[in-house]
Amino acid sequence: MTRNCTQHRLAPWRRSFQGATALLLLALPFITLDGQSLLRIDLGSLSLFFFGGRFHIEELYLLLLALLFLLLLFLLSTQILGRIWCGWACPQTLYSDLIEAFERLIGLVGPKGQGRAGAKILLLHLFCLGLAVLTACIALWYFMAPWRFAQALLRGELPAAAWGFLALVALPTYLNLAFIRRLMCREFCPYGRFQSVLVDPGTLVLHLPREQAHRCTGCRACVRACPMGIDIRRGYQIECINCGRCLDACADQFAPRGEKGLIRYSFGTGGRGFRALLNLRLALLLLVTLALGTGLFYGATHRAEADMQLALSKTARSRILPGGAQATFFNVSLANHTDEVLEARLEAQAENGEPIELKGPATHIRFRPQERLRLDVAALSEPVQPGDRPEIGFILRSASGEILARASAKLLPP
Repeated sequence: MTRNCTQHRLAPWRRSFQGATALLLLALPFITLDGQSLLRIDLGSLSLFFFGGRFHIEELYLLLLALLFLLLLFLLSTQILGRIWCGWACPQTLYSDLIEAFERLIGLVGPKGQGRAGAKILLLHLFCLGLAVLTACIALWYFMAPWRFAQALLRGELPAAAWGFLALVALPTYLNLAFIRRLMCREFCPYGRFQSVLVDPGTLVLHLPREQAHRCTGCRACVRACPMGIDIRRGYQIECINCGRCLDACADQFAPRGEKGLIRYSFGTGGRGFRALLNLRLALLLLVTLALGTGLFYGATHRAEADMQLALSKTARSRILPGGAQATFFNVSLANHTDEVLEARLEAQAENGEPIELKGPATHIRFRPQERLRLDVAALSEPVQPGDRPEIGFILRSASGEILARASAKLLPP
């Protein structure tokens, strides 16, 4: 009976989930799809690689939609699962667990501890520093491909900005791991305070049911096991990270008697089970999240094949040509968002639909996949009178005649 009551401890599941989350964050920069990173922000081209897609800065609206969707998903998951993230997946909790395990391993704490010897403290700080440097490298790999980072590091060609980024991340991370740790979760992390606003009668909580309180033996095993130093017998507390250590500790105390522990997870404290999730606030948040997710998916899968941006040339001013026409010079920025070669031509027209002649590389434009081009063209039009600002429309048209992109600009007097 004892074995049956103790075989379902949460600790192995929690450690496995923490490890899987950490490995995923570590592996994502190394994984490629069609030769591109699975998830990376490329500062050189100002684009985001995201699970096979490449999103340029011109498509910033999609990134904003994605951030808004993630925010709503965060709110939704928090309202349903409470602080499960804190206890089961947060890197802060994982690092704190690792450092505490390392302290026990080298004998700094625990029944076999031999005091805080200087060599052991130095070893602990080196361990914290190693974790901090690794964290900084992982963070940098989301902006700089790991293989490029390794090559630049071995050649001594790592940019100063990269060194600055590493220092900016590694130093506060080291100070956090060496001196703050659980205090961050208990006193400084805003998530716990924010979660207390989102909690409702259906939120998942870790608690000791009132109807079971009379069975408590007062052994305080749950208090000793809590990494946050709280007493779950006093009810819900904002510092609780829902890690389940108290649940395991209580179960271990009752297992020799063949009984289940008193502490448990439940949706709300009223004993309603999943029915506690049926409330208006959760339903509205779920609908909004699904709607935004649907819009984001549609926008990401129905992106324009190409993009065009216009700007008046800063180096060449408008002028009147010998024949009497006005030449207005434009810088045209074009981007191919597909993984195929595109052939196109550039056209222009006046407000009344009359075609406007373009001078420059506008008739035979060839894009490589994901290529960005910058063209300098001149639009020939009737002279613009002082005070007038007529609009000119540019059209990027494929070889088959399909319109790929549009843009417009104002003509100014010479």
